[in-house]
Amino acid sequence: MPSTVVHVAFGALVATALLREFDAKTLAVVCAVAALPDVDTFLGVWIAGGHRALLHTALLPAVLGVLVVWDTRRAESWLHAKFGRDGPHVAVVGVVALLFGGILPDLMTNGVNLLYPLHDRFYTFAGSLELSSTEGVVQTFVDFGDEPGGGGTVGGTTENTHYYTGVDLERGSDPANAERVFPVVASGLQLVVVLTAVASVVGRFREAKR
Repeated sequence: MPSTVVHVAFGALVATALLREFDAKTLAVVCAVAALPDVDTFLGVWIAGGHRALLHTALLPAVLGVLVVWDTRRAESWLHAKFGRDGPHVAVVGVVALLFGGILPDLMTNGVNLLYPLHDRFYTFAGSLELSSTEGVVQTFVDFGDEPGGGGTVGGTTENTHYYTGVDLERGSDPANAERVFPVVASGLQLVVVLTAVASVVGRFREAKR
């Protein structure tokens, strides 16, 4: 599964692509918003099934996006007054980073409770898109099955689903002296994402100094 490091890297890529004014403060804000969903890793210790549900729901960026748009259309924008003329723009970029950097990578890897709490069901869109010489366009992202964890499947609910983390190994009390693993990058592709984000951030800072 993507680690917080990978989520921050996705957030950094969104920031370098979309921020008009690029500095350490705005970069940190966007990356922090991208990492926000992982906070439910800790909430899941007290709320069974809360990990990948409480803050991984697509309703979170949807609601925040509506609030940002509503605020920016007001005569006296709170974001503008509180954070200056770039406040609304940074907020929009933050919402984009939340969706594309914080939620979608997990949706494509093991799944999230996409519409929680309106609809308690974990979804995984882990598939492929291919062009076949005999079958044409073939996709396996949306293939609703009966078992959780597979590509393009509908999984369980918060009542019967638990995602292993170094913080919360299993539902209920963790075994004594059990090994706790905290992933940094879980694949070569994730490492490429992190390295690309680092290169992009360095490039934007060098560009800003010119």
